[in-house]
Amino acid sequence: MGNGRDGQTTSLGYSAPVIAREFTRLNGAETEQESAAIAAEVPVALVYNGRPHVVMMCTPADLEDFAFGFTITEDIAPAREIARVDVVKYGKGIEVQVEVSAASAEKLASRGRALVGRTGCGLCGVEAIDDAVREPHVVRSELCVARESLFNASEALGTRQPFNNETNAIHAAAWADRDGGLRVVREDVGRHNAVDKVIGALTRGGIDGSAGFLVVTSRASYELVQKAAVANIPLLAAVSRPTALAVELAEHAGITLVGLLRGRTANVYTHVERIAH
Repeated sequence: MGNGRDGQTTSLGYSAPVIAREFTRLNGAETEQESAAIAAEVPVALVYNGRPHVVMMCTPADLEDFAFGFTITEDIAPAREIARVDVVKYGKGIEVQVEVSAASAEKLASRGRALVGRTGCGLCGVEAIDDAVREPHVVRSELCVARESLFNASEALGTRQPFNNETNAIHAAAWADRDGGLRVVREDVGRHNAVDKVIGALTRGGIDGSAGFLVVTSRASYELVQKAAVANIPLLAAVSRPTALAVELAEHAGITLVGLLRGRTANVYTHVERIAH
């Protein structure tokens, strides 16, 4: 599937991730007609074994990665039980058809009705509080990261966001190796979607997530900690502060949670022992 970076539509006919739009600029008493890039946001329906599960608002790029990551991090099915992913144009949006094992499909069906998720939604397809705040997976990793690696990854991420550089409206997530080298970078209007895309890309590429860490251009919410834990990623670094629940979950999951990663400063909220001096 093409990302549509070079045009207004992709090969499937849906909107490109970044679209040029005209607008009227009010400049004091003057009125000017201008054009600039804006971020695309389209409904993406995730359908499992023919049954609709959720509609997410996404940036229409890297949707196969998104499907793999969402399926894994929402505990719908492990990677080995994802048999097929097809991305097709459907009405005014996109349908991502995922085939999982019969057992996983049955378990998903027992969760209840299908839901619609907003752009920032991290509670999709659940109806009970216990399903929303799940017992976190415990991360098993011997990773130790130098603080320079964190600073280097943060600095590099600022240069690897083509969609956001055009629109100033899109989140980014990246997976970096222990030296801070960015191996996978994905962008989306939803921070959770960007992380799912990264985890999906790691899975599809056969990359061990426990050998590196996540960097995100957003606050560190508890949903991002949950997703990192499921993917066995031992460190999550964010440019903004974490929530209290994110800190609590990271502590229990064995995840090093870093916030306010900006320039050459950062706050380490949990498991500081994973940061080398």
